[in-house]
Amino acid sequence: MFSPRANVSDSALKFTHILYNLSPAELYEQAIKHEQGSFITSGGAMATLSGAKTGRSPRDKRVVKDDTTEDELWWGKGSPNIEMDEHTFLVNRERATDYLNSLDKVFVNDQFLNWDPENRIKVRIVSARAYHSLFMHNMCIRPTPEELENFGTPDFTIYNAGQFPCNRYTHYMTSSTSIDLNLRRREMVILGTQYAGEMKKGLFSVMHYLMPKRGILSLHSGCNMGKDGDVALFFGLSGTGKTTLSTDHNRYLIGDDEHCWSDNGVSNIEGGCYAKCIDLAREKEPDIWNAIKFGTVLENVVFDEHIREVDYTDKSVTENTRAAYPIEYIPNAKIPCVGPHPKNVILLACDAFGVLPPVSKLNLAQTMYHFISGYTALVAGTEDGIKEPQATFSSCFGAAFIMLHPTKYAAMLAEKMQKHGATGWLVNTGWSGGSYGSGSRIKLSYTRKIIDAIHSGSLLDAEYKKTKVFGLEIPTEVEGVPSDILDPINTWSDKKAYNDTLLKLAGLFKNNFAVFADHNVGQDGKLTAEILAAGPNF
Repeated sequence: MFSPRANVSDSALKFTHILYNLSPAELYEQAIKHEQGSFITSGGAMATLSGAKTGRSPRDKRVVKDDTTEDELWWGKGSPNIEMDEHTFLVNRERATDYLNSLDKVFVNDQFLNWDPENRIKVRIVSARAYHSLFMHNMCIRPTPEELENFGTPDFTIYNAGQFPCNRYTHYMTSSTSIDLNLRRREMVILGTQYAGEMKKGLFSVMHYLMPKRGILSLHSGCNMGKDGDVALFFGLSGTGKTTLSTDHNRYLIGDDEHCWSDNGVSNIEGGCYAKCIDLAREKEPDIWNAIKFGTVLENVVFDEHIREVDYTDKSVTENTRAAYPIEYIPNAKIPCVGPHPKNVILLACDAFGVLPPVSKLNLAQTMYHFISGYTALVAGTEDGIKEPQATFSSCFGAAFIMLHPTKYAAMLAEKMQKHGATGWLVNTGWSGGSYGSGSRIKLSYTRKIIDAIHSGSLLDAEYKKTKVFGLEIPTEVEGVPSDILDPINTWSDKKAYNDTLLKLAGLFKNNFAVFADHNVGQDGKLTAEILAAGPNF
């Protein structure tokens, strides 16, 4: 049994028995023997339970504020970074390592993040559950035996003691759950939650800190590539169609969720996909359906006790049921997951107010404005109790994971787009002809035609006109899409209601942006003024 060399940060660890980089088959055996609630489903995937927490706990995430991070990170109003001090981190770290040391075995994974070989990060995950080890085996990049032999000291280490609670009376703690990041020590500690997504997204936050230091932009986006090497990035919050639209049988999938854009082009950060499974159907999403086989982790799904067939419509454990599988399980995945510089940057919004055009071409300042805003609208059914459209803004389309001020990522995005000649687009996958309740959802087939026209480059040659208030450039025609829906005002029978709703949404954008307006970007804050001017004008 190979034992990974201890590094400085591992000095307190005296594990009795280390299970190092086990194969999926070995991890299946460990889970089924020793973890209650782990079963093999009829399709060969491993179904398991994440315990009391079936989703992330953003309010319990802490970042150590020290001399370095105090000036570098985004703190305060609107920021996802909640501070803790070094001492409290060490108290929690001690608690986690004491728990892990008390077990008769621990799982250790040594893996990589980022498919760009020049900029990959070595990560070590120490965990107590085979479920966590298999999840990270699928989600991170898997090293070859040779790479593993020369792995050396990791750049970042996770101590996942999620079965054990933190002490809620410890300073900075608000519950028995704590997810703690220490960027100086390059460590992360997890207590009081067994939800595996915390590891994935914790490392994503780390990449949002480490990559910009190298002049590399980290992005919460989907990414695909055409047969001719044209790359598109897709940004969008939950329910906007990011996964659906970036999965395209005529194009190669570079990745579905986390990417880097460097001088070498784009690269996927991860080695796997983490797909939502609620109401999954073979007809609707064949790629995800077929990826659920031996080696895949199924989280919190319900299945028939006897034949072990999964019922994807059952949300009795949680609505957030998920599958984690290696990206190689997707037939048109591009391996290695890298590509040239993007040609198109597509921002998706599901506008339930029904006033944004189905597609608009953005200039650089508008792209930055809408990227920082990260808008979509929730409607009834996505969160309990919401009956009318409710605007949601998540800066950079991933506010929960960014570490620096949003304008820093936006400025990097604009710089890369300008340098490599990429075009920005805003695509509304939401409502037309009225708000939610009176209008109807824009047909997916129309949105696909719009995306096809963006990919082919034909939309660049279209004729454009400018909308009022938001000042968006909209095409007068798109092949395969009825021209009357391209300008939303045409689709509303009540023009006054349209104008009122448009001004209402513009006001929501303005209020949301106020928190970013005082942060100067570019020389003498010139860029800030440009970005502000690109917002709604009324």
